[in-house]
Amino acid sequence: MLTPEVMLSGYAHGIFPMADGRDSEDLHWVDPRLRGVIPLDGFHVSRSLRRAILRKDYSIRIDSAFSAVIRACADREETWINAPLFDLYDRLHDMGHAHSLEVWQQGELTGGVFGITLGAAYFGESMFSRRTNASKIALAYLVDRLRQGGFTLFDTQFLTPHLSSLGGIEIPRAEYRARLADALEREADYCAVSDPSAEGMLQRMTQTS
Repeated sequence: MLTPEVMLSGYAHGIFPMADGRDSEDLHWVDPRLRGVIPLDGFHVSRSLRRAILRKDYSIRIDSAFSAVIRACADREETWINAPLFDLYDRLHDMGHAHSLEVWQQGELTGGVFGITLGAAYFGESMFSRRTNASKIALAYLVDRLRQGGFTLFDTQFLTPHLSSLGGIEIPRAEYRARLADALEREADYCAVSDPSAEGMLQRMTQTS
């Protein structure tokens, strides 16, 4: 059976587990030839996303509903998150290696993203959105949090059109592993955020885009 420690070792070697579906009891390791990443200095904030962020009709929370975020991410017709992964993510969260970033609106969890941290690498697992722009807002705040915390690698596993529109790119496996090795030699802190404001985040994005 896969343990949290073995799972972290897999991430450190550039592979990650997935299930064939929610009802599958098994997991398999995945090692993409091309790896999706979001350059932390290249996140794209469109005009519409900027307006949505500045509207401030939401609040951002960290790790206040970790399990709920995972359930929301798996609440779709097809998902690779099965029962063993639910358990592993919860255990990694208890160990301090898994975190959620949540978008709340009018007391409702409307969007979010969760991932695994190891050294200065962040491995994005999944995200969800129940209102327009909620997942984009979550990703913007996540990228800024990773930058403030000293992270150097944001791994998205695969590249989707949605991630591509936000600045995501694909890199070859060898380049990914070189970036991963460098990130694992560094230290970062997911909770080290000195300025959580929307204005500060957007200013920092503008300075590096």
